[in-house]
Amino acid sequence: MTEHPRLHSIPGGRDDSPRRQKLAAPEPLWREVLGDRLRALRQDQRETLVETAGRAGISPQYLSEVERGLKEPSSEMIAAMAGALGTTLGGLTEQVAEDLLGRRRAPVRQPQAAPSLLLRAA
Repeated sequence: MTEHPRLHSIPGGRDDSPRRQKLAAPEPLWREVLGDRLRALRQDQRETLVETAGRAGISPQYLSEVERGLKEPSSEMIAAMAGALGTTLGGLTEQVAEDLLGRRRAPVRQPQAAPSLLLRAA
């Protein structure tokens, strides 16, 4: 099974200005940030994939794929994983949103343009 490439904006679209392209780094996908947050919660509790997956009623392989950002789980699955980790769907959603905002607020380094000289003819 091959993984789908990241989605990109369509050239000429509303947000496709040269200035925006230079300033903005690609945002991570929701499923990637969700997976990172689930893994962090599980590891903070010093649990194995098997333990957490068992309580959530899913396979350890599926939980692993979700944590790696390879699967896009349904809201029911996310709620089950959140409950297995001692949080709520709302609490987990808030944490993922905070992670996304934190990544967005991180300073984006812009490449420095080489200085140019403007010569006037006399």
